Amino acid sequence: MKCPYCGHMASKVIDSRTSDDGVRRRRECQACNERYTTYEQFQRSVVMVIKKDGRREEFQREKLLHGLRSAVQKRPLPTGSVDAIVESIEHRLMTSGWNEVPSRAIGEMVIKHLKALDPIAYIRFASVYHKFVSVDELLNELTMLAQSPPPAVDQPRLFADELSELVDGEDSALPEPTPIDRAPSILARM
Repeated sequence: MKCPYCGHMASKVIDSRTSDDGVRRRRECQACNERYTTYEQFQRSVVMVIKKDGRREEFQREKLLHGLRSAVQKRPLPTGSVDAIVESIEHRLMTSGWNEVPSRAIGEMVIKHLKALDPIAYIRFASVYHKFVSVDELLNELTMLAQSPPPAVDQPRLFADELSELVDGEDSALPEPTPIDRAPSILARM
């Protein structure tokens, strides 16, 4: 490990602590005796997102977070609710064992979370996701939302097992896995 102060390569570990996310190590440089902390995190399996045009790109948490933040901008939501949605979706994708997931499956997961969390944020996201081309389409969606409001609860449930519904449901957004499509998750092996 290279010392951030002097650049010397030799250091000794003074303290090491493990957590669910990885390992925190307190180190001391053997050349300058300065102390610094390093963090080791478990590398998660890579999930590729299949775009509508057939392109494939690696799942990016930041892109999902950005889209959600745009939808919930200036909405009175509980602190951490957007991060909880992203964490829930990312966790489901990383532990699903899938190498590739269609982008529409991720979009549907976001739609379900937002519909339960905040109807205005849901409409904002749905208008972009469903690409409403007319006011009539938007009004139809608003009418359906008004006619079937989500059940009144003190705090909406953010962690529904929606990927399994998408995978196991009749109108599954994901294709049936083949042995080649399955990849063992590094977290499952630990």
